[in-house]
Amino acid sequence: MTSEAIALELHQERFHVRFLRWLRRDLRGAISLLALLTIVGLALLAPWIAPYSPSSQDLNAMLLEPSAQHWLGTDDLGRDVLSRLIHGSSLSVYAAFLAVGIALAVGVPIGLLAGFLGGWVDQAISRFIDTLLSFPAIVLAVAVTGAMGIGLTNAMIAVGLVFSPQLARLVRARTLVVRQELYVDAARCFGASTFRLLLKHVMPNAIQPVIVQCTLLLAVALLAEASLSFLGLGAQPPDPSWGSMLARAYMYMEIAPEQMLAPGLMIMITALAFNTLGESLRVALDPTMKGLR
Repeated sequence: MTSEAIALELHQERFHVRFLRWLRRDLRGAISLLALLTIVGLALLAPWIAPYSPSSQDLNAMLLEPSAQHWLGTDDLGRDVLSRLIHGSSLSVYAAFLAVGIALAVGVPIGLLAGFLGGWVDQAISRFIDTLLSFPAIVLAVAVTGAMGIGLTNAMIAVGLVFSPQLARLVRARTLVVRQELYVDAARCFGASTFRLLLKHVMPNAIQPVIVQCTLLLAVALLAEASLSFLGLGAQPPDPSWGSMLARAYMYMEIAPEQMLAPGLMIMITALAFNTLGESLRVALDPTMKGLR
């Protein structure tokens, strides 16, 4: 075995040990990670584990209470709530990751350029970011969705564009610090191009806070999808999402209040798990906070 292979094996072993140590020490983070993995598993296996088709209607079994045949009851069209909840996890998780992915693709390059180039480029980008941040996020998302057209994908692209200024500002602040490091000056002295400096030296060291922020934004994106779907701007019938299920159950709240319980709990649990995991990662990745636990 070569020395490079031995070094790689030792590095992987150390990461494995560090990860297990983090799981043992941070019970809240471990529980949150397990909950999120379970929800992602439901999303991936939805076609095989859901007892019924999410769009299958039975007008003779409308608004049934939970029973052995329908564990969470049926909705106003006789569709099984459990099956729609499981299939809805696919859309809700997809929506959250799509929004954060758009925010990363837009915000990170803008923040890197603003922080690294400085000067008039930084001033122009910073003023544009400040302008976008002055608008309420949900209002801006509704406006962008209205301009692009109603639909889940368009809604999440709008949410991602709304999130991108936050990531751009975070990356810019970190880049302003990293660009002053000696290893960046050394690479510049050896003739490294601006692109290589950004890609090889600045970005890997400026991206760590973004990992934590993305975990927190996943929770916000999930809530944004639920809000937009509740308003009719997100997932469209018959596609199930937790937000659209909540909106439909709201119309029958007086006669079947239990219909709102399942999608509401799923939204709450998933958002709480993302937030808790993000807080755990922030403490784990920030050396200055090691003593807080």
